[in-house]
Amino acid sequence: MEELEQGLLKQPWAWLQLAENSLLAKAYITKQGYALLISDLQEVWHEQVDTSVVSQRAKELNKRLTAPPEAFLCRLDDLLRPLFKDIACPGKATFSCDHVAEALILRVQSELSGLPFYWNFHCILASPSLVSQHLIRPLMGMSLALQCQVRDLATLLHMKDLEIQDYQESGATLSRGRLKTEPFEENCFLEQFMVEKLPEACSVGDGRPFVTNLQNLYMAVTRQEVHERHKHQDTGDPQTSSSASPPGTDSQLLNQPDELVSSAPSLPGPEKEPTGPSGSVQRPQLSKVKKKKLRGLFD
Repeated sequence: MEELEQGLLKQPWAWLQLAENSLLAKAYITKQGYALLISDLQEVWHEQVDTSVVSQRAKELNKRLTAPPEAFLCRLDDLLRPLFKDIACPGKATFSCDHVAEALILRVQSELSGLPFYWNFHCILASPSLVSQHLIRPLMGMSLALQCQVRDLATLLHMKDLEIQDYQESGATLSRGRLKTEPFEENCFLEQFMVEKLPEACSVGDGRPFVTNLQNLYMAVTRQEVHERHKHQDTGDPQTSSSASPPGTDSQLLNQPDELVSSAPSLPGPEKEPTGPSGSVQRPQLSKVKKKKLRGLFD
């Protein structure tokens, strides 16, 4: 399950509006299972399951549909993708969430082969270590990166001021007076920012500004975290780092799922998965369904 954990860590956060609930969420789905993380900025919930749990839950919720767990995982991938990318798909699926005790249940209702398709994500409160891994440590890393960026920009402004001063001492003058600027004073700038800009700049709101403006930096920081972890594993136990597959491996799901079938006959799982020219394992294919390119949930 290490691949699910590391794959989830490298995913961006998405902002969801489900009725009156504003949520931040991220997910990672492979043929081996899925991992989901949801937060309302008060609590953080998590679910991670393998194919055995997927099979059991699919039987409980969709008694008239029979398919391998990989096919249900593909269907979930297909339904979550537009939701997390904020792509309107009218009539494709309905999402809702309920709080049950300390858990959060994300309900999905859709249609498949003319029959209703249901899924419930049962998310429990995330452990402190998981919250630290996905929020506290990345946010600290982002803060340090932005602080370093500010220092570099301040240094660049000081160099520009010296360049302008050299031009002035050489007799150069501005042709347009409105372009004249005062030398940059870092301390004055920071004090002014704290007084005038900080209240608006740090307004978290419902989390949407964080998702809209900072996900590239968030993903860069979390990918660096995974890289550092692999480096430490390589210097310690070489075998520990080999269990995690890099992005784009055969375990990631296709963008479009295999078509599910209703009632009998049931679809048996493949006895042996064929491999392509690159050695990647291809997904079980149902009849009359074309093979598709492998993709992860949020590549």
